[in-house]
Amino acid sequence: MLNQPTIDKLCAMRMRGMAEALQQQMREPDIHQLSFEERLGLLIDRQWDWRQNRALERRLQSARLKGQACVEDIDYRTPRGLDRAMLRSLTQQSSWVAEHQNLFLLGPTGIGKTWLARAIGQKACRDGYTGLFLKASELQRELMMARADGRHAKYLSQLSRVDVLIVDDWAMAPLGDGERRDFLDICDARYQVRSTLLTSQLPVSSWHGQIGDPTIADSILDRLVHQAHRIELQGESLRKRRGTKGGKGDG
Repeated sequence: MLNQPTIDKLCAMRMRGMAEALQQQMREPDIHQLSFEERLGLLIDRQWDWRQNRALERRLQSARLKGQACVEDIDYRTPRGLDRAMLRSLTQQSSWVAEHQNLFLLGPTGIGKTWLARAIGQKACRDGYTGLFLKASELQRELMMARADGRHAKYLSQLSRVDVLIVDDWAMAPLGDGERRDFLDICDARYQVRSTLLTSQLPVSSWHGQIGDPTIADSILDRLVHQAHRIELQGESLRKRRGTKGGKGDG
């Protein structure tokens, strides 16, 4: 078959989308009614879509978001203080990320902060940004491990390059000296060039005390707070409302 070598070459060049589109065209009896330029345009469109989808898959996998949270499934019916207009403005092309701003999701346990953080992170990935979701305890463990095996500076550098760093359950416990110094390094490297999303059960006014050292606390909060949006959630735990089983719209 004369077209098979062409398909093989397209696959070898990692142009699988175009190869699949060419095979589809070969199966369509009316395809010859289109001009060469029209057929070429269809092939290029398919390759473009294929590359965009592959890139999105890689971003979502690297972000470690888990679950199926997405902004289209956010529950605005349950009263908990969610401002629909504000959220839509922030997630429209992920404008807060484009402007290197931060976002705080605050409220009691079970109110949906983690789900909402994942949904906002997933939207940022769909808009072309890289992301990384970590529990605060997980972040500290990975920093400790990186320090132990000599990867500490490299790991901090990796964190500084992520477009959206999501830290869940921030400031649940007082920070140790190494923890607050590491977090200051992270905030300093990301200040005004990347975006950070924090979820916390504590109000921002309590963070200074949880960080501990007043000088370091001032430095961290100065880099976080002044260009941050706050979403303060209130109300009854969604887990109590819906039972232990999570699901669509759990945000």
